[in-house]
Amino acid sequence: MAIQRSRLRQSPAPAIRNRRGEAPVKISATDAKNRLGNLLDAVLQGGIVLITKHETPRAVLLSMEEYTALSGASQTRLDTLNGEFDALLGRMQTAKARAGARAAFNASPEQLGKTAVAAARRRVRT
Repeated sequence: MAIQRSRLRQSPAPAIRNRRGEAPVKISATDAKNRLGNLLDAVLQGGIVLITKHETPRAVLLSMEEYTALSGASQTRLDTLNGEFDALLGRMQTAKARAGARAAFNASPEQLGKTAVAAARRRVRT
């Protein structure tokens, strides 16, 4: 009974795709072992193979080129976010920004409301 329950709670296949947006080919570990040569040919053509065991995803087979592209894309995005964060933090560390934050914390609810309305009107005009 315990074995059947664990099979019912299988995790869904991860939403991975190659650079062309194609979903991976799914294959059992046994079939992967028996057809490794064909699978290598497939991944060298830019594909991705998802290897399952008891219908649960366990491993991914992809070319080094695909791996480098996928891992490099994540690093590029992270570098971009780091740069944006550093720029935002730099803008927040100016004397003008500190004075603005101090004024906002010391403002009454009425003053905050008027300022919010004025800012919204400026956005609508531009």
